[in-house]
Amino acid sequence: MQDNLPIRKIIHVDMDAFYASVEQMDNPELKGKPIAVGGGGARGVVSAASYEARKFGVRSALSGAQARRNCPELIFVKPRFDRYHEISKQIRAIFYDYTDLVEPLSLDEAYLDVTQNKKGNPSASLIAKEIRERIFKEVGLTASAGISINKFVAKVASDYNKPNGQKTVNPEEVLAFLEALDIRKFYGVGKVTTEKMYQLGIFTGKDLKQKSLEYLDTNFGKSGRFYYYIVRGIHTSEVRPKRTRKSLAAERTFNENLSSEIFMLEKLEHIAQEVSRRLTKSKVSGKTITLKIKYSDFTLQTRSKTLPYFISDKSIILETAKDLLFQEKLQNSVRLLGISLSNLNTEKTKKKLEEKKAVSVQLQFEF
Repeated sequence: MQDNLPIRKIIHVDMDAFYASVEQMDNPELKGKPIAVGGGGARGVVSAASYEARKFGVRSALSGAQARRNCPELIFVKPRFDRYHEISKQIRAIFYDYTDLVEPLSLDEAYLDVTQNKKGNPSASLIAKEIRERIFKEVGLTASAGISINKFVAKVASDYNKPNGQKTVNPEEVLAFLEALDIRKFYGVGKVTTEKMYQLGIFTGKDLKQKSLEYLDTNFGKSGRFYYYIVRGIHTSEVRPKRTRKSLAAERTFNENLSSEIFMLEKLEHIAQEVSRRLTKSKVSGKTITLKIKYSDFTLQTRSKTLPYFISDKSIILETAKDLLFQEKLQNSVRLLGISLSNLNTEKTKKKLEEKKAVSVQLQFEF
């Protein structure tokens, strides 16, 4: 770990089985039972699972059919995202009582920089404990937390004593903590990369640390540099309170596979309508439309087109998505379609355009 790096006090708060826990809180009959939020039909997918269900191998992204096979007594509950958003706002309000440096990652987790905090409390561990106690008392749910000198270590630590626990990795403990860590536990190292690291004899942080930067660059490309530094406790990313939205999307999984583009047009219209609604709600427009196609064999294909102007209108989104759909022949029957808009005119983008325009005007008048 570099001595000249600033020592921050970062907390990563992660709600325990958030969607499932909300459902168990709102419906006491579900408490203590294996439940899955999502669809239990042949085409359904698990969005979240209670800890009782996880004991049977039920987890998010698992098909509903497989989840039922794993746990015949599994109870499926339809997701209520409005309710999850409502609860998430209550939790974030608690965060802001301690610091304005809050970076939400999703509805159920966030980073907090409490190096300087509103309570004047020098102990990040005590702040995390107090936040978790308040969430339980005021909201009724449990949360876990990781506390350390940077976002990466805090994120990894928050998973250590789940559910309803916390772990602090002090500055002098960071290197030993990372060296002893199973490579599967490294945030940012997915299943495929884990298998590749295993094949290369990398099983722990200590194994990873023995590899040179050149070796990691050769075997893992751009990610190699990231792995090289994080295992040395170096992660300089700051907690960013306002994360710029990069895209907006909507998608649908069908009850039956669709084999003809003609049958997909009606589905695309509904998806385009939802994307347009979300754009309007967020007060943004976009230039790049991407059509996402997931085939019955689960292979994924995307087709994109960038327009010369920003759009949010449903009709233009739909017409562009249709063009992309008919752009080339389908590879197989289709189980899912999605539309996303990126290259958005967010406040950050608008500011850059204004600055560029100002420079252009200035150049025109300078002789």
